[in-house]
Amino acid sequence: MPIPTEPIGSVPRSAELLSAMTRHASGVISNDELATAQDAALRETIAAMEATGSPVISDGEQTKPSFAKYPLEGLKLAADGVVIPFADGHTRQLPKLVGGPFRYGVHAVSYLRAAQKLTKLPVKQAVIAASALSLLYPAEGVAGYSREAFIEDLIREAVSGIRDCSDAGPACVQIDFTEGRLALKLDPSGGVLNAFVDLNNRVLGNFSAEERKRIGVHACPGGDHDSTHSADVDIWGCCLCCFGWRRGDFIFSWRASRTGGGCWMRRGSC
Repeated sequence: MPIPTEPIGSVPRSAELLSAMTRHASGVISNDELATAQDAALRETIAAMEATGSPVISDGEQTKPSFAKYPLEGLKLAADGVVIPFADGHTRQLPKLVGGPFRYGVHAVSYLRAAQKLTKLPVKQAVIAASALSLLYPAEGVAGYSREAFIEDLIREAVSGIRDCSDAGPACVQIDFTEGRLALKLDPSGGVLNAFVDLNNRVLGNFSAEERKRIGVHACPGGDHDSTHSADVDIWGCCLCCFGWRRGDFIFSWRASRTGGGCWMRRGSC
């Protein structure tokens, strides 16, 4: 009996693309030169995925500046946002919002359309969860822009981002919920995780039951530089809470190791 399979998450970038990104950030190469390197990496990734025989492929997030921060272009941000610690001691820091209104500068559908031009296979598209972007709003608030107004803007933008992708004919739209397990690490009581699920359900409530069949969610321990931010979190706590999502498929990273091995559990619609 065939086992349903599909790619999840990012594909490691090539040395050539990483070099081009570094040189672009330093002002050494132009936007056009970076775009050429990104296009080459995208073509290579799609060809490699096609060669595996997978019935569904993705773009490997080759051209996104970040799986989480791609919508943030043009926003009023400061650098000193939430700090995410990893098991090996290194950290990542999110920016924080310093002015409104909140709007997506880039929508994921642009990445989907670029990938669809390069393959005849169905393409799935990853989008960042509204709950992850909710971390941009600082605890001290933003002058003239309430958290309530921010959340309303965030929900509207998240709905638009998913709907644009859905209308472009993907295999499915996959919401990246890597902050799910991190929420339990930061708050073992489950309060933060439940708040995240409630927020994401407010987004998904804008779609019909039929539309939600093609909207999935995946959660993982957050890999970065061969380390993770929440692999030590008991996955069952996340599972039990996350089954309350109004979505189609849910895919969990069941195990992750330094060698990159892992198992995935896929739960169908309910």
